[in-house]
Amino acid sequence: MNEFTYVFLFALALSIAVQLLLGWKHISHVRSHSGKVPDAFEGKIPLEAHQKAAAYTQAKVKTGFFELLPATIFLMIWTLGGALQYLDNNWRSLGLSELWTGTAFLLSVIVIMSLLDLPMSAYRTFCLEQKFGFNKMTLRIFIMDIIKNTTVGFLIGAPLLVLVLWIMNVSGELWWLYVWITWFGFSLFMMWAYPSFIAPLFNKFKPLEKGELRDRIENLLKRNGFTSNGIFVMDGSTRSTHGNAYFTGLGTNKRIVFFDTLIDELSHDEIEAVLAHELGHFKCNHIKKRMAVMGALSLAGLAILGWLIKLPWFYEGLGISTPSNYMALLLFVMISPAFTFFLQPIFSFTSRKHEFEADDFAAGQAQAEHLIHALVNLYKENANTLTPDPMYSAFYDSHPPAPVRIAHLSEKAS
Repeated sequence: MNEFTYVFLFALALSIAVQLLLGWKHISHVRSHSGKVPDAFEGKIPLEAHQKAAAYTQAKVKTGFFELLPATIFLMIWTLGGALQYLDNNWRSLGLSELWTGTAFLLSVIVIMSLLDLPMSAYRTFCLEQKFGFNKMTLRIFIMDIIKNTTVGFLIGAPLLVLVLWIMNVSGELWWLYVWITWFGFSLFMMWAYPSFIAPLFNKFKPLEKGELRDRIENLLKRNGFTSNGIFVMDGSTRSTHGNAYFTGLGTNKRIVFFDTLIDELSHDEIEAVLAHELGHFKCNHIKKRMAVMGALSLAGLAILGWLIKLPWFYEGLGISTPSNYMALLLFVMISPAFTFFLQPIFSFTSRKHEFEADDFAAGQAQAEHLIHALVNLYKENANTLTPDPMYSAFYDSHPPAPVRIAHLSEKAS
């Protein structure tokens, strides 16, 4: 242990304390307001649905608490407990080259972490979601998703990992810049490829049938100069009753996707309003802005790693006696959340600002009342709490609290 060990432990303890404090505040606030539907939703959402949302919210936060404890314990075992060093020693004993030792080491850590997360993943699906009536996933689909995720992740991730480690080994002092260029280019490629080549491996997508709804959507896209390679309905109901709609893809390979549950829940007017909101993110350049921010942050992170990778105290402070490029990369990924956790409110604030801007755009393309009705229906069907704790919401929530958002849209409607 050295000074950096204590810095790391302090940052980790502080982030955990803040998470627990905010979580308990959120639970207490939601529970204390569960007896009455907020005035803005009176007559629109039944008390029973409001109380279900309150119970669901509390259950999700408590589940997060139960995940936080083992995650912290495993992090300590991996680092200061010596598990990473032990695993590294075993791979090094095989006498492989640095490149293949690093690749095998990192892949084995990923596999072990995935196996450790499996029980909580099953609990979230078959206990938490099942209890509140949202889960539609069968055990067969759950297992098949694991197999598909593992296969796709290996086929795509393993070659990328080899390439990154090779660049780190041969590119000298500026390796971090070349790795960033590789990673960012790969991310853009995956954004382009995902709708057509990855997503269909997990869900079925069928073109939206011809008719009034399709005509309205095509007119909305046309008057906003938006081109896509299709409007699709996804079989979201095979896994969950939650409804959603989104744009996906990049460049000429963009798709508009509706969950089949959303199609069943909302009227044509409401679906058009929801799509106008999603279109607003593109028209307001939110996607490009988010990509630029993430690109800048990843570049800064790799630059910091480029400095840390040469410093013995970085490894020693985290329980590692044999420095290596691949070990530095893994350590940085594992401990970064403890140090970047306090950036979360900034990201949340920016995201909420973008949601307001997209709502404003939607109010100019469709009637604000239709978007209000759609959101109220989605709040009810997805059991989103109407009364989040203000501090918790400001720290975590990517979308404005329901009463604030509805009030904003009501002003537009009036």
